[in-house]
Amino acid sequence: MAAGPTVLETVQDLAKVNGSSQTENQVQTGLDDKLQKRLQQLIDSHPVMLFMKGTPEEPKCGFSRKVIVALKGEKVKFGTFDILSDNEVREGLKKFSNWPTFPQLYCKGELLGGCDIVISMHESGELKEVFIDHGVDIVGSGAGTGGTAEPTGLSANLNSRLQSLINSNPVMLFMKGKPDEPECGFSHKVVEILKQEKVDFGSFDILTDDEVRQGLKVFSNWSSYPQLYIKGELIGGSDIALEMQKSGELQKILTEKGIEKKEMLEDRLRSLISSSPVMLFMKGTPDAPRCGFSSKAVNALNEEGVSFSSFDILTDDEVRQGLKVFSNWPTFPQLYYKGELIGGCDIILELRNNGELKATLSE
Repeated sequence: MAAGPTVLETVQDLAKVNGSSQTENQVQTGLDDKLQKRLQQLIDSHPVMLFMKGTPEEPKCGFSRKVIVALKGEKVKFGTFDILSDNEVREGLKKFSNWPTFPQLYCKGELLGGCDIVISMHESGELKEVFIDHGVDIVGSGAGTGGTAEPTGLSANLNSRLQSLINSNPVMLFMKGKPDEPECGFSHKVVEILKQEKVDFGSFDILTDDEVRQGLKVFSNWSSYPQLYIKGELIGGSDIALEMQKSGELQKILTEKGIEKKEMLEDRLRSLISSSPVMLFMKGTPDAPRCGFSSKAVNALNEEGVSFSSFDILTDDEVRQGLKVFSNWPTFPQLYYKGELIGGCDIILELRNNGELKATLSE
């Protein structure tokens, strides 16, 4: 039985496709000749060329940092270009290579791929085969250990603790303060970004633990806060998070990593309110009301022969408290018709006594 294609073969096929597109389909990219020529020159400037965020000494995103570590583990010489320093190159290369994110690694002018592909090939040993096949010089001896760089100067206990904290949530933010009370503008900015992306995330207030605060700087090789991690990988700080959000890269990474958007409370409340034409938020259930006002509201609706659905706000405090703010109505029960608030117990009874309740709920 024939074995399936290796990562190497898959990537080589991908490189061939991208390589042909760079020559045969350049007209379709919409790039002018001058920029195309410049991009090709940059790609060909080193046998192994990495387009990244930042520099090898100071990567500006966790994915770039991870590829740098892999290349150092492979003992190869490589050139780099900081795409944050030149927006023309950054945007142009996405079209030129038909690859929307960074970093991008090239070998002898052929695109190998981004972080996930490079790391997969590195860990399987296939990346070294590509370099050897293409005649790339290996510096020194040994294949290197690969993986992520082990932080230096940290105790084993602290190293283990930091790793545990980073992986305690799929999306983890080390910040100053708490999400509800950020204590610096940069932390506030990243919290807002994650809320806008509708992402459920964990956080750690580095102001409460100086060992973590100082240790994480060494562990991540990132000197400032906040620090955002996704599935254990450092993304960066506030500027990078904002930049990635604006370009759509942040949402792409979240999707690729299997991070689902959470249903925001306001969206959930709207969905509940609209789940039935007549919706009653009450204490208890129609068969077993848990307060006199809810009981009166249920009786009034039943007496008028109104068909309705209900939600027991005693079973969900998030809905209970959220609905007070959402509707600007501080008490329960609350009656809605076609998504619009009618009112509470007194209004329901008044409408019934005036003979208007059934008509109001059937307009």
